[in-house]
Amino acid sequence: MAEYQLHQLKNGIRLVHQEVANSTSGTVAHLGLIIDSGSRDELPNQNGLAHFIEHVIFKGTEKRKAYHILSRLEDVGAELNAFTSKEETVIQTAFLSQHYARTLELIADIVFHSVFPEKELKKEQEVILDEINSYRDNPSEQIFDDFDFLLFPDHPLGKNILGTKRMVKSFTRNSVKEFIAQNYATDKMVISSVGPISFPKLVKLVEKYFADEPANFSNKTRETVNGYFPVEQIKKRRLFQAHCMIGNRAYGLMDEKRIAFSLLNNYLGGPGLNSRLNLSIREKYGYTYNIESNYTPFSDIGNFSIYIGSDKTFLNKSIELVHKELKLLRDRQLGPQQLQKAKLQFSGQIAISEESNAVKMHNNARSILSYGRISSLNEVYEKIQKVTANDIQLVANEIFDPNQMSMLVFQ
Repeated sequence: MAEYQLHQLKNGIRLVHQEVANSTSGTVAHLGLIIDSGSRDELPNQNGLAHFIEHVIFKGTEKRKAYHILSRLEDVGAELNAFTSKEETVIQTAFLSQHYARTLELIADIVFHSVFPEKELKKEQEVILDEINSYRDNPSEQIFDDFDFLLFPDHPLGKNILGTKRMVKSFTRNSVKEFIAQNYATDKMVISSVGPISFPKLVKLVEKYFADEPANFSNKTRETVNGYFPVEQIKKRRLFQAHCMIGNRAYGLMDEKRIAFSLLNNYLGGPGLNSRLNLSIREKYGYTYNIESNYTPFSDIGNFSIYIGSDKTFLNKSIELVHKELKLLRDRQLGPQQLQKAKLQFSGQIAISEESNAVKMHNNARSILSYGRISSLNEVYEKIQKVTANDIQLVANEIFDPNQMSMLVFQ
């Protein structure tokens, strides 16, 4: 695959592209518009609005009804979707490469020319209320969001992306347009493409459909994260299985310790079946159905958590074993063989994820928004190889400090 190529429009929108060979499997292209705006950017009276806009942006433009938006790509076998995170709104597509023009024209239309009919807004409010109910019926998902609140109380990062029922019901067309005007800055937008099209041809198409949109440069800064005090909560629920979260704040995207901690998190409780937590708790004792650790870095801070799904009988034993594993990582440095094995596994997982052009499309956009460039796989491997056992122990002692760990239990 070719190295990425970058182009910036006069209005600040950036295009990043990686060209792939036009083979039997390479005729599929992936393209997305990623906006550096998510639920973190909501004001107190806007909780859930970023996600609401992700839904209603497909409900009609100045020249299209909702049906015509949904059919424009589906009619040629393509996929159109969107999602909202704490710091992003993403509109993404997958399509046969001959439909680049059709795809770019549609994305420009819905992002810049949606009209948000009140009738459609009311219908979508009901859809999201059902989504909130569905989420509340799934404690293994809800506990992640509730744990965010413990780590980031009274801050937008701690609020549920879906919002509350009361807040969602209050949203109007004016609410939507106000949020877009405040947050959809053109210099905070990246069009990311991975597909079999030449860069000059793609630039012409992007210029055709996006260059005439007026510039809207961002001058806002995100609310800084407030103070943190560890909290332990146990919530009684009518459940057959207990759910538990243990964790702490962690490093942001700009922190040099992020690589060492990503490696440590993967070694502790990543997707590999040979992770420390899986081997020492699930495989050895059979105490948990599900156990994993997760690390999510944001622009200025991060979120680290361990999730335990266990029979109520074994929950306390599982928690004790988790803390035992964390103490071992604080007290003992990894041996040379352990460290090298962890590096090989982490590097291999990164390489496999990069095989997905859809994942690569999104990762490229995030890198441009965060760093203004994309690191090659070799650069990433070099950073991983430079991590020492001392680096691992240092971040373990900082993030796994028992006096700074919060815990939330549903049982």
